[in-house]
Amino acid sequence: MLKIKMVSILFGTFFLAAVGLSAGDLPKNIKIDEKGYEKDKKGPVEFAHQKHSEFRACIDCHHNYKDVVEKGQSVRKCSECHNPLRKEGKVIKLQIAYHKTCKHCHKALAKSGKPTGPFKECSGCHKTKQKT
Repeated sequence: MLKIKMVSILFGTFFLAAVGLSAGDLPKNIKIDEKGYEKDKKGPVEFAHQKHSEFRACIDCHHNYKDVVEKGQSVRKCSECHNPLRKEGKVIKLQIAYHKTCKHCHKALAKSGKPTGPFKECSGCHKTKQKT
């Protein structure tokens, strides 16, 4: 288990170095506060980006990361491809994309007995609710 974790960390470090990034270049926290939803009942999510990057590869969340690196582009916001209101072709809605990526990863970690973040209740990630 420790070997796998070390290999993941080394691979992640190598990959970041190869594309000219370092942990210092990554934002420590990101506020996910997408606009464009018909109703945003749950509010924004404070996401510990740097913490997650220590044990996850960029491509785990940024599924288009390989293409971005090869083309020399910066990482795009999820909402640039994922519409908040509707599915477009094979591209799922924005909220589903976030939940599929975040919630399902946390659920899989919990199922395997590993430490994880919240995934059962909205308030675990969404810290404030917007008034309607």
